[in-house]
Amino acid sequence: MRCLVTARDSILHTAHNKHAQCDVVIVRYDEIALKSPPVRRRFERTLVHRIKTALKRHGMTYSGITVEWGRIFVHTVGEDKGEEGAAVAAVVADAAEVADVVARVFGVVSASPAITTDATIEAAAVTAAEIGKDTIRGGETFAIRASRAGTHDFTSVDLARDCGSLVCERTSAGVDLTNPDREIFIDMREKHAYVYTKHAAGVGGLPYGTQGAMIALVSGGIDSAVAAWLMMGRGTEVIPVYFDLEEFTDPLSSENAERNINRLWKWSYSDMTSYRVPYGACLREIRNRCESRMTCVICKRMMYRIGIAIAEKEDAHGVITGCSLGQVASQTASNLFAEMYGLDFPIYHPLIGMGKREIIDRAIAIGTFRFEKPKIECSAVPEHPKTAATVSAVLKNEARIDVAGIVSDSVSRSQRRTLCESSA
Repeated sequence: MRCLVTARDSILHTAHNKHAQCDVVIVRYDEIALKSPPVRRRFERTLVHRIKTALKRHGMTYSGITVEWGRIFVHTVGEDKGEEGAAVAAVVADAAEVADVVARVFGVVSASPAITTDATIEAAAVTAAEIGKDTIRGGETFAIRASRAGTHDFTSVDLARDCGSLVCERTSAGVDLTNPDREIFIDMREKHAYVYTKHAAGVGGLPYGTQGAMIALVSGGIDSAVAAWLMMGRGTEVIPVYFDLEEFTDPLSSENAERNINRLWKWSYSDMTSYRVPYGACLREIRNRCESRMTCVICKRMMYRIGIAIAEKEDAHGVITGCSLGQVASQTASNLFAEMYGLDFPIYHPLIGMGKREIIDRAIAIGTFRFEKPKIECSAVPEHPKTAATVSAVLKNEARIDVAGIVSDSVSRSQRRTLCESSA
């Protein structure tokens, strides 16, 4: 087999003291590829925009972003001219760090720091052999994982076999295709080949903001932030709404809610609108006029109504809650039915089938879990809350309060703010 060192290989070798360095991050998505061509292009544009925002927020520079069918490439090395006019490589950013940041963008399935070379077996083999020399230790085995797209006069099997032969020659390592100690990946495309060894697992889903906006009822607890995050991962732009219970709770509740909202914003890589609703007066009215055991059900219905009113102001299309079936006394099937009865607006419960352990694990992973809880979460909760509320009981109790007036007053007194780069 004849092996050729390409011009770009020479540039990279010169710039990085004999060993080629990663000059690009390969960004992969999956669900976007299932969309029609116009939708796919729109989603790709949104994803690229979110990636740019993520890199900017983390202070990472790059030389450019290009899009090919099924892939996005973040270029971390740009070619500059040296003193004598010769091309040299200028490292703009650490590709591995860029990959880790990009992997946190909704819509990204995985990201790999890679070395770019010419779209030939010879060039790919030389790069794979260099990587093998750097990464494969004595006694370890390896495997070449090759894929091919575009028009070539060789197959993926040819590519893997010839590249593997040169790695063996340069390293004396053995081949194990089933359970290797090291893997070298080669993504051969029309104009370039990309050689790499790592995948940074992404969060997946759809690009943030591609599915319209929804109101997310966010508290200082664990569940609501996880629910909002899951919907963000489905492309929903969330507008967090926090109900400040005022004298009925500990100040730590408000602080934790603000932390949750800030954490959600950091995941969005976008501007985010949020609301704080002063809710003490509403809760006092419910406590004073409604049956004690119905407090939680009526309270939740009022929160839904206020959330719906804000949704109409913001042209949002749903309300997201952190309810999980049967997790607490107020979240029985009967109560969930009674709480949503007659509201005529989409209400989403993304945690409905999840257990508490699953929710906590997700909260830890996304950074919203906190060990410190407020001493008083809500002093208005009755000692024995209703667990099987009926529609007739709901309507009977709501007749005792000025529903429309409370909603209008709560919305008018709510505080709207926008989280953006300047507020970081």
